[in-house]
Amino acid sequence: MPFQWPVDYSPAIVAPQPVPEHARWFVFCGSRILVSTSSPVTLPLLDRPDAVGLTCVRSQYLGEMAAEPCFSAEVEPGTPAPPGWDWQNLRMLYGVLDDPLFALAGRALQLIDWDRTHQYCGACATPTRARTEERSRECPACGLIAYPRVAPAVMCLVRRGNELLLARSPRFARAMYSALAGFVEPGETLEQCVHREVYEEVGVRVQGLRYFASQPWPFPHSLMIAFHAEFDSGEIRIDGVEIQDAQWFDVAHLPRVPPEISIARRLIDSAAREMRTLR
Repeated sequence: MPFQWPVDYSPAIVAPQPVPEHARWFVFCGSRILVSTSSPVTLPLLDRPDAVGLTCVRSQYLGEMAAEPCFSAEVEPGTPAPPGWDWQNLRMLYGVLDDPLFALAGRALQLIDWDRTHQYCGACATPTRARTEERSRECPACGLIAYPRVAPAVMCLVRRGNELLLARSPRFARAMYSALAGFVEPGETLEQCVHREVYEEVGVRVQGLRYFASQPWPFPHSLMIAFHAEFDSGEIRIDGVEIQDAQWFDVAHLPRVPPEISIARRLIDSAAREMRTLR
């Protein structure tokens, strides 16, 4: 199943005052997060990052999880990790950190990046200020409000009898295939995007769309919305640019598919289990 926020997580914008001595800090240097070098891997639990010699250029309150206040923070590029800590690529920590911590780390990374890139108004270049009533930054000169950006993207797994339509991008690991996916365009519904993307990428028409699940994907700023679909018509036709290859695979003989971190894997696994049950 996609990541689920635990019942004991409460998002918030304004930090409690005074800040408790033991807060959970999601500290980033670029896209890398600060984790312990000990086992099991942990995230800092302290008063402030300067307690371990780190100077933050910005931070945001994320809310409370498991009775712990949680903050995101960013240090200057090139800042060395303190003794006993290391900077790690967040993507590589899937399955190392608990799912709730990994999911909240993804949220933290997106908020840090949004805050950094919206320090000035995009309309008049005036320095912006953070609002406390909602997660946004406001221009005091022209009133423009900037919210954290999320780019919706659809994913579609097409079935035809006992076969699944899988494709590979030139960016994929060797021999790996996945479901089709693409970003939603302005003025487009999710369903319209599914039909357009599948036809553009492989020349196939689909029908019978069924929503599967969604997953925030902070690499970067995406919200993946996954669907099952049934084949309607068409022959596979690829452009050779975005899609390097696409094939119908029997559900009993699937190729290498994405790792479990991706909703694509859960979508494929779900379809395979269902189709094998019906055989």
